[in-house]
Amino acid sequence: GWSTPGTAQQMAKSQSDAAVVAALVPFCVAKAEHDPDGARLTKLRGETSGWDRAQVVRESGWATLTSGGTSPDYALAEACSDKLKTL
Repeated sequence: GWSTPGTAQQMAKSQSDAAVVAALVPFCVAKAEHDPDGARLTKLRGETSGWDRAQVVRESGWATLTSGGTSPDYALAEACSDKLKTL
């Protein structure tokens, strides 16, 4: 099979983004586990909706990158909330 350069570039970016999120999930989980407000983690585990769990992660700042970032990464928040739900 073949693909156009644009399609190949899109596939590479998608794979790269997924790899970065996977690499950052442990840091997000660690932030959540060490958060002094334990009620947030309890709230996350009580949510039944994946969107609501990710919202808790976004609002808590666990998915906000510390390297100058001011807003949470949505893909990281979703992956982190999924991981935290299973712990």
